[in-house]
Amino acid sequence: MTDFTLDCFMESGNAYKAALMLELSSANWTPRRVAFFTGQTRSPEYREMNVMGEVPVMTHHKVDGEVLLSQSGAILDYLSLEFDRFGPANESERREILRWMFWDNHKLTSYVATYRFMNLFMKKTDDPVTLFFRARAEGAFKVLDAHLAGRDFVVSGHPTIADLSLCGYLYWPEQIGMDLTAYPNIAAWLDRIAALPGYKRPEELMPSGQDPATATA
Repeated sequence: MTDFTLDCFMESGNAYKAALMLELSSANWTPRRVAFFTGQTRSPEYREMNVMGEVPVMTHHKVDGEVLLSQSGAILDYLSLEFDRFGPANESERREILRWMFWDNHKLTSYVATYRFMNLFMKKTDDPVTLFFRARAEGAFKVLDAHLAGRDFVVSGHPTIADLSLCGYLYWPEQIGMDLTAYPNIAAWLDRIAALPGYKRPEELMPSGQDPATATA
């Protein structure tokens, strides 16, 4: 029996954060497809599991009962303790991890994911709101690229869950209007994450949430 079940779909960068953490930790886990694009997350059954109606949702099947978690940041924190991997080396690193994960959720993923969804999936390419989100995303790219100058990873010399949180949507640069040549420090950092033992791309870890008949390339 699998130890972890992850409700997810490969088009979700937030789901990818959790899936990548599980894979890099050599966890015994299974992805469970969420048909996001046909409305599964709006169903009463899904909302009963996660009232927020979002992915990922992770279930840890333990001998003494199941642990159900939602929100990628909470899942990453839980798994870092469970596997003693990608966590802080000390209290100072713990605070820095939190700082960058909060920044990611507020300033990076929030804008990048929304821009990508509106531009790629909703086809609202020239909508003023879409362009606003792109501009905000570009501002976040500049902050991250500047921070990574002279650094191997975001918080310390070793990868942490902050790196796994921040990278979630950035392996689709062409989908988020990101020219990696303009952000060389981000590009080098993504390569370092991709070189970690066990690394896999989203499409290697999770099934698509789209109907094959209407899938967007």
